[in-house]
Amino acid sequence: MSECKNVRNLKHQRRGESSETFLDKNAILENLTIMPGQIVLDAGCGNGYMAKEFAKLTGKTGKVYALDSDIRSIEILKGETEGTIIEPFVGDITKETKLAASSIDLIYVSTVIHGFSESQMEGFLRETKRLLKRNGRLAIVEIKKKETPFGPPLNKRFSPEELKQAISLAPTQLIELGQFFYMQIFGK
Repeated sequence: MSECKNVRNLKHQRRGESSETFLDKNAILENLTIMPGQIVLDAGCGNGYMAKEFAKLTGKTGKVYALDSDIRSIEILKGETEGTIIEPFVGDITKETKLAASSIDLIYVSTVIHGFSESQMEGFLRETKRLLKRNGRLAIVEIKKKETPFGPPLNKRFSPEELKQAISLAPTQLIELGQFFYMQIFGK
């Protein structure tokens, strides 16, 4: 087995629900320290609520790519963000995207990693490493591995320790995001 220890063998299926109401966006934004001019990829952006927040921080000199496999979500987001620095597009972060190599300062992935199969995780890691700039960062938000009123079964979730084992980048910071979530930041 390659870099993906302890990865569950399952297919990710979204139910159209958003974790937006449960996440502490301010804590996420404070800890990501996004600067004007940076290029951010919100992978698995859903309705784009975080991409919109990232765009406020990158300013007019930055760029935010909003990637999701759901065509309908992307079409709606395109209509909402036309003429802004946000560029929504349909894609899959577990496969090679249209983005240039070494072009992204920060890849943000929220509540999707637990749904990757082993081969999807390998593809995700490959694409993440391809996209990140030399000192780029990967931020992963996941649901804690404990009983919560929502989310996948516990055996499909990652503890922070398991996530560190699965991601072959250097873990730099672990942030508690309230009672249900945590964010692990990795550096290239």
